[in-house]
Amino acid sequence: MKNFFILVFFLTYSFNSNAHMAHYNKFNKIEMEILKDGKVIGYNYYFFKKNGDKTTVTNQTKITVKLFGATIFEIEGYGEEKYIKNKLISFNSKTLQNNKKKYVNLQFNEQTNKFDIQGSSYNGEASINNIIGNWWSHKILQTDSQISPVSGSIKEQVVTFIAKEKIEIYGKTYEVDHFKLTSKDMSLPKDKRLNFDIWFDKKNSLILKVTYSRLGNWEYKVKKFE
Repeated sequence: MKNFFILVFFLTYSFNSNAHMAHYNKFNKIEMEILKDGKVIGYNYYFFKKNGDKTTVTNQTKITVKLFGATIFEIEGYGEEKYIKNKLISFNSKTLQNNKKKYVNLQFNEQTNKFDIQGSSYNGEASINNIIGNWWSHKILQTDSQISPVSGSIKEQVVTFIAKEKIEIYGKTYEVDHFKLTSKDMSLPKDKRLNFDIWFDKKNSLILKVTYSRLGNWEYKVKKFE
């Protein structure tokens, strides 16, 4: 069960050290709805604030999973990314998982040209080629490693293009690219591997939908963007 919820954490936040912020200048807000077995169980909201070359992206997430009327899992999290032009300067997050506190404090170090990370499961340096695994930035599809937005740990991944498709979300049809995101280390136990299907709308520079299966069928879908 613990490993299952690591996958939920991976879906909670997102950023990249070179996130091509110009692609997101048109956005003020992205709302994602989270479903499990077709039932809404939470949300993932991103807010964009611009001031000259500076951009701040904040993320609010809440997930509640119930079984027979009783809450068996609950996450509430907040994250904040700060950029100057395309460069990530800092990332800070706090997450409460079933009353257990998780955190990440990340700063770009100009002297070493690396990230300095203090997290609930990792403390140390990381290459600026890493990203933090979430869904507001499509750069998640163009990297081979990411930093956990909840604990600061580093993961390796492989992204594979599947096909061009048309999908319908909330009554609208989109032409999208379908990708598969998996763990690089396939020797990991199945319950620890990353295994996501991702649909990317190139026209709007948006990841519109993410699905995976683990103790049920999960979906993250963009309900609204403005």
